[in-house]
Amino acid sequence: MTTSRSRWLGLVCISVAVALIIVDSTIVNVAIPSIVDDLGITSTQVQWVQESYTLVFAALLLVFGALADRLGRRRMLLIGVTIFSLASVLAALAPTGDLLIGARVIQGVGGAMILPTTLSIINATFRGKDRGIAFAVWGSTIGGMAAVGPLLGGWLTTAFSWRWAFGINVPLGALIVVGLLVFVAESRDADARDGIDVVGALLAVLTTGAFVFGLIEGRTYGWWTATEDVLAWWPLDLSPVPIAFGVALVAGIAFVRWGLRRERAGRSTMLAFGLLRIPSFRNGNVAAMIVSLGEFGIILSLPLWLQGVLGYDALQTGLVILALAVGSFVASGAAGAFGSRATPVGIVRAGLVAEVVGLLAVALAIQPDSAWYAIVPGLFVYGFGVGLATAQLTNVVLQDVPVQQSGQGSGTQSTARQIGSALGIAVLGTILFTSVGGILDARLEARDVPSAAREQIVDVVVDSSGTAISALEAQDADAADDARVAFSDGTRFAAFAAAGFVSLGLLATLRLASRRDDDDAATDAAAPREAPAA
Repeated sequence: MTTSRSRWLGLVCISVAVALIIVDSTIVNVAIPSIVDDLGITSTQVQWVQESYTLVFAALLLVFGALADRLGRRRMLLIGVTIFSLASVLAALAPTGDLLIGARVIQGVGGAMILPTTLSIINATFRGKDRGIAFAVWGSTIGGMAAVGPLLGGWLTTAFSWRWAFGINVPLGALIVVGLLVFVAESRDADARDGIDVVGALLAVLTTGAFVFGLIEGRTYGWWTATEDVLAWWPLDLSPVPIAFGVALVAGIAFVRWGLRRERAGRSTMLAFGLLRIPSFRNGNVAAMIVSLGEFGIILSLPLWLQGVLGYDALQTGLVILALAVGSFVASGAAGAFGSRATPVGIVRAGLVAEVVGLLAVALAIQPDSAWYAIVPGLFVYGFGVGLATAQLTNVVLQDVPVQQSGQGSGTQSTARQIGSALGIAVLGTILFTSVGGILDARLEARDVPSAAREQIVDVVVDSSGTAISALEAQDADAADDARVAFSDGTRFAAFAAAGFVSLGLLATLRLASRRDDDDAATDAAAPREAPAA
């Protein structure tokens, strides 16, 4: 029998497992310049070092969430942490860019096993008020670690080597494995139907993978017509991006039709389509996807602005963004304190309001000559909102999902969030760099800079994501000033857009019914029981 104390110690292990994958994804962004210098990788390889992980991770979430219900949730989490740690060793020792990309792909497999499984274990282990607190800790870990990652990455890269940005995962992984074995009980769906839906799994991977690929690569490869760089290896004028979206659409339709036919026949499916008939699950996933369009959007653009415009190094940038982590961790305590007096949906809405206020404050503070202390208050408020909203929205999505289907439910909501995040990164990245290019070109033209020179300056600033501004200073101080103004304006527009997306997510939560955790005691008592611990 799992004791109350061991449940909470198990939650610590689960939270550290989530922190492992979140920190890793943010650390890499800070370490990229050092990786380029050491391995001499190309700009295309730089993209794939960052994006291969995201692509594989998003494509496999639904599959591993469903498999965890059948094979055992703790078992799946242990396998995921082990794969992620071993892949981190490969990444830390990689002598070439191609091998590093391969290691990142394997990390994506491990990460996809970890995230939905942590959610389903929490959903299966905690009930009532305790579940709200547990999800608050889980959500605050995600929000906080997204901000701690750049700080840790900046320190490891500056003081040691970029290889330690991956090597740090190994001792953490070992601690997580020991903690899971000692404090987390095994659980699985005792009523799972025989067999695994292999065709459904392949269609799910193809659907999600093709869709996320299109979202990630649209700005690089061209949303419709292939860019000049792509034409060097791509035989068509049509970009591969609309083709990927077409594949995702066809595979998605096939996935739904195949799953519904198997469900009618009483056979196992990757997605329990009956879950979509649950209003809280259906509407909650829609809200989660929209919210994810804006959440963490500031993490995309703000580090580039801090380093490119204000001249901060990686460690200083991490220290500024740490305010987001502090706000998120404070929210964890606040959610526990107010959990008995507010509904989960109410906490979600309060968190989203705080996110919008924080993003607007950050946007208004962004100027070419801003000081760090002008940014920090808005980041703190934004982080506080993320800590409240992320966890409790997950709680709302899963509150009516039968325990034996926790993995499928968790995988579905994680996939919805990842698709929303990928779409948000694509949209906010396009807003940022399109604004920077347009504003910089207009300012240079106003100073009568020749067309050829304007194009060259704009390309250098945009392609370098702002890192070339300091070098531009030595050649043309006026052009560097124009670039700082343009990059500040673009970053501000991206922050306003992120606030807009979160506001839409807030409106989407109006379709979610408010209900206190105290009121689901009867539902919890009647919930189907788990299989005995293995």
